[in-house]
Amino acid sequence: MRIVMIGSGYVGLVSGACFADFGHDVICVDKMPEKIEALKNGQIPIFEPGLDMIVANNAKAGRLSFTTDLKSAVADADAVFIAVGTPSRRGDGHADLAYVYAAAREIAAAVTGFTVIVTKSTVPVGTGDEVERIIREENPSADIAVVSNPEFLREGAAIDDFKRPDRIVVGLSDERARPVMTEVYRPLYLNQSPLLFTTRRTSELIKYAANAFLAMKITFINEMADLCEKVGADVQDVSRGIGLDGRIGAKFLHAGPGYGGSCFPKDTLALAKTAQDFDSPVRLIETTIAVNDTRKRAMGRKVIAAVGGDIRGKKIAVLGLTFKPNTDDMRDSPAIAVVQTLQDAGAKVTGYDPEGMVNARPLMEGIEYATGPYEAAQDADAVVIVTEWNQFRALDLDRLKSIMASPVLVDLRNIYRPDEVTAHGFTYAGIGRSS
Repeated sequence: MRIVMIGSGYVGLVSGACFADFGHDVICVDKMPEKIEALKNGQIPIFEPGLDMIVANNAKAGRLSFTTDLKSAVADADAVFIAVGTPSRRGDGHADLAYVYAAAREIAAAVTGFTVIVTKSTVPVGTGDEVERIIREENPSADIAVVSNPEFLREGAAIDDFKRPDRIVVGLSDERARPVMTEVYRPLYLNQSPLLFTTRRTSELIKYAANAFLAMKITFINEMADLCEKVGADVQDVSRGIGLDGRIGAKFLHAGPGYGGSCFPKDTLALAKTAQDFDSPVRLIETTIAVNDTRKRAMGRKVIAAVGGDIRGKKIAVLGLTFKPNTDDMRDSPAIAVVQTLQDAGAKVTGYDPEGMVNARPLMEGIEYATGPYEAAQDADAVVIVTEWNQFRALDLDRLKSIMASPVLVDLRNIYRPDEVTAHGFTYAGIGRSS
């Protein structure tokens, strides 16, 4: 099939490359000429394990190409995917749909023959209706079917998520789109990945509901972690104990400094705002947002307490700056608030991240950046693990202690056993574990 992906950011590039890997002919479109030129030269603008190889192989095979010319790309397409950004709108927190609607207007001017228009971006309920209205208003003769097909990709594992999905959700109001979308996902459907057809509005809400539930699950275990510290329990065992219940499941029950990234913060906020607009507030989600926002600075105060309460002039090494491992994404990373809290208290902060330091620099001013974990820890009064990159899981604790001014390890991801760390002479502080 001939597929066009409008937007060559994270979702668009991963989806386009994977569709090409299935054997479809895919054109990725973007308004930024420098991004398109970089992609044509094999330069990937984001860090996602395995993506560079898939892009290179399919570009070489002629199945994947890149252009700024939306009109020529859309003219012969069977399916056009809209995969542009939907950031939180300044001032009120609603999803900003300006890019989605702009893409719809450009599609209207370019579409020829029957074409399925697919909203891949995360959008509030009713967006598909508006996309269809815009296209029909701009081009009354357009023969289109507008479909919702939300993405469920985890950064750092996006390719595996795309090729081995738990489910594929397609929302439609025009049955002519069903065989087209079935053919688009035929390689996955043959492998028995569930293909769930719903109404368009239901599909749009599924995406928000899924992300909000996962964000709520993370926030729940974080609050249990706080309670564990007060009563002398261990959140690791609490997590295992409830996660073994098949009705609950073990995923997203790992206590930490709070959720971040490109999805959970903006999607929970957008869902809450949509619910308010329809006079059906989602109070659990509203509370989740508030708890998560306050938790990040609380983690900074946890570091201050571990060092003794006064960190003015002291050096703190922060390991891990991205919101999760295996990505260079800094959006709403807990590390931003942690570092700011430490700086506000007068600490000197040195940071290190395997992939995120380029993106971190404009967000974290006034800190030094190291080339590795041991350089960051040199003469530090505490080492703080904020992101659980694999290379931080087996640090040489004896070496670490020998180069630090004070052996304090604050493990905000619980990747070390307390007894192991204290046996090497460290003061250890984890999440949801009694001192």
